[in-house]
Amino acid sequence: MPDTRGSIHGQWSSRFVFILAAVGSAVGLGNIWKFPYITGENGGGAFVLVYLVCIALIGVPIMMAEILIGRRGRQSPINTMRVLVADEQANPAWRWLGWLGVVTGFLILSYYSVIAGWALAYVFRAGAGLFTGADADSVSTLFGALLGSPESMLAWHTIFMVMTMVVVARGVRGGLEKAVTLLMPALFVLLVLLVFYAMYQGAFARGVEFLFNADFSKVFQHCESLESGGPASCRFTGEPLLIALGHAFFTLSLGMGAIMVYGSYMPGNASIARATLIIVAADTVAALLAGLAIFPIVFANGLEPAAGPGLIFQTLPIAFGSMPGGRLFGTLFFVLLTFAAWTSAISLIEPAVAWLVENRGIARVPAAIAVGVLAWVLGIGSVLSFNLWSGESFQLFGKTWFDLMDYLTANILLPLGGLFIALFAGWVMSRAASRGELRMGDRRGYRTWRFLVRYVSPWLVVIVFLNAIGLI
Repeated sequence: MPDTRGSIHGQWSSRFVFILAAVGSAVGLGNIWKFPYITGENGGGAFVLVYLVCIALIGVPIMMAEILIGRRGRQSPINTMRVLVADEQANPAWRWLGWLGVVTGFLILSYYSVIAGWALAYVFRAGAGLFTGADADSVSTLFGALLGSPESMLAWHTIFMVMTMVVVARGVRGGLEKAVTLLMPALFVLLVLLVFYAMYQGAFARGVEFLFNADFSKVFQHCESLESGGPASCRFTGEPLLIALGHAFFTLSLGMGAIMVYGSYMPGNASIARATLIIVAADTVAALLAGLAIFPIVFANGLEPAAGPGLIFQTLPIAFGSMPGGRLFGTLFFVLLTFAAWTSAISLIEPAVAWLVENRGIARVPAAIAVGVLAWVLGIGSVLSFNLWSGESFQLFGKTWFDLMDYLTANILLPLGGLFIALFAGWVMSRAASRGELRMGDRRGYRTWRFLVRYVSPWLVVIVFLNAIGLI
């Protein structure tokens, strides 16, 4: 019986710790780095509202599905799918879903560690006062110097990967649990401190209005001024909706094995539905707090909220360098960014480590070292993509190694993983099995989840996938 299964890795000491761990997996660079700039590019408050609807339709149902699959199997994603396929007497091909998640998480970790290395480097740059009085040219030169030095990028990539391996090597209780119980509260404290800083040093009212005033004309219309000086020509565009759908899916770490393996360590008496709602709410609050911390500072300094990916590394340092207390709070901001990346990286490496421990009889310490070193080696390609391998002769399909890894995982593997999770939980697992694991009875909540995971979420993920590969 599934209830008698237990994880050889142990389990979280409480539902609260599981929630902290899952929030740590979900809250990462996507919340602190990506959410603010895509909100800035897509009109602010109306985009946020669309994003929240997408979270409800994609994030909640598929996260519940991934957690219940993990807890039902109580092993690494690979072995969990093997066990559940046998339980349900399903087509053996479904076992590849476990491999898909583990491989996807491993590939993401290889380049995620490189970007996290930037955040770690900026902690020391901000602390050393390198941004004080800096203008756009000097900040751009500083960032360009970091990217242009393979030795420097490799060093930060190495330090961050070692930080990740050390935590995972210590196990569920001694490593993962201790890390998340320290890092996650610290992350939210830092976020709140930065919001208070923005209240006193930024254009806070304007930032709040930008983030929460829902003007849908700014989201679904693309306007171009006519060369003759006449009225702008506007047309409807659904691109912001597709961006919101995609980010709602990716921000919760769905489809990469992390939530599934964390679910396998979840106490059996904990409510999956309640835990999911808390995780999704915390992830969303973190993104909104990041917006409240960033946009007032951007507006107060006359900067452009639609600055794109450079908002964090090339725009905010200018603001911190010219504001009272900017050196201290700039340092705290990049500490926050590093913490967010660290908790996510821990969850990315764990599925592969768990599989090695289960299937190869390897102790956790050498397993963590082996996976970390392999991801580190693969990440060298991403390091070199910004300098020595940036030329066309080193590109494949017109993309650098970093761009290729990012495209493959974000646009193909993650949507496929989320789609198959929804299909397996909704169509392959028996009603009795999913209802028993969710412990919701056959009440309205369970019926709503089952309808969404069978008929709504899969189609929305298909739309995200087709848009990502350029078919719509």
